[in-house]
Amino acid sequence: MPKLKTHSGAAKRFKKTGTGKFKRGQSKMRHILTSKTNKTKSKLGRIVLVSKADTPKVARMLPYA
Repeated sequence: MPKLKTHSGAAKRFKKTGTGKFKRGQSKMRHILTSKTNKTKSKLGRIVLVSKADTPKVARMLPYA
């Protein structure tokens, strides 16, 4: 069985937690921040977990994570 390649784009965006879940950053924080409220910017700055439905796809892209 040959080695599997890691999806380099996914490797930059997702990290595996100790319990085997994947964490990710949130979008909409790169620009046009003046029109967003402080509450919105604060919430978007947090790290969240990948949804249960998308976890198998992320796990397949990161075979050695």
